Parts: sequence; C-alpha cells; structure tokens
Amino acid sequence: MFLCFFNNYCCPGSPGPTGPPGPPGGMVDFADFFALMPPDNAATVAVGGDVDFPQNGSNSGGAIARNGVSPDSFTLAAIGTYQVLFQVSVTEAGQLVLTLNGVQQSSTVVGRATGTSQIMGMSLVTTTVPNTILTIRNPAANSTALTITPMAGGAEPVSAHLVITRLR
Repeated sequence: MFLCFFNNYCCPGSPGPTGPPGPPGGMVDFADFFALMPPDNAATVAVGGDVDFPQNGSNSGGAIARNGVSPDSFTLAAIGTYQVLFQVSVTEAGQLVLTLNGVQQSSTVVGRATGTSQIMGMSLVTTTVPNTILTIRNPAANSTALTITPMAGGAEPVSAHLVITRLR
C-alpha cells in the first residue's frame, strides 16, 4: 500500500484491516426443459395431470434436474427460492399451476378464458426441504383436459418450455 501526496509523490504505508468476506461466487443454478409438438405431449393433459417437458435444454449442472426418467417432474435439490417460468401452447381455455411435492401452489395459477394461445406462468417459489419435486399441472378442480397445440400457426413443431433458476 502507498500513501500518495501532491505532485504524485508516493510513500509506502501500512495495509489496512481485512474487510468482511464478499458473497459466495460461482455459477447460478438453472435448467431449461422443453417439449416439441409434435411429437411430445401427444395425448391431452388430463385434469390433475402434469405437462410433459421430456427434452433437456441448457443447464448449470445437477442442482435442478429431471426427477429420474420422468418427463413431467423435476427435482430442486437445495432448499431455496426459485424463479419458475413456463409457456405452453394450449388449444382450449384452461389453467396451469405449479405443484411442489404434489401440492398445488394456489398463488401460481395462470390461465385464459378463450382463444388458442399460450398459457404463460412466472412465479417465485421457496422450498423448505431438499429434493422438492416441481411439476406444471392442469389443476385438479378443472373440468377439461388440455390439448397441447401441435404446430401452432405454421408447419414447424412448436415448443413448450420450463425454465427454473435458483435465486438463493
């Protein structure tokens, strides 16, 4: 360390005290799971059933992962707060909701009354136990199965995505 005076003249000085440690560094935990229609989600999503996202996209490792070989459930390994984003093209009016360990999270219900467009959801959820299982569900109280729209608006298969990011 140097003490500097006028005219850029510097003299050696003693070091100051060590500061507090900074926040932990490293990678952010994230994962992208997706489906293409066709061929994924060929059958309707039954009332109380979960949307399949059978293909793996980008991810940061194993902290957020598919639950075994299941196409519709995902393990959040660490206790923490997660941002969950999803979009699914659906043919009929309907709703989708996040579940944690099979329990619907009422604050996460999204839907639409008419039209043939995407249902999109964006929520923060906090887990309280390790290895929490997350799904995107056609709510159990609904009356209609959902058709995931194939090739919406064109000749190419369309995607549905589920993006999960651990915030802390």
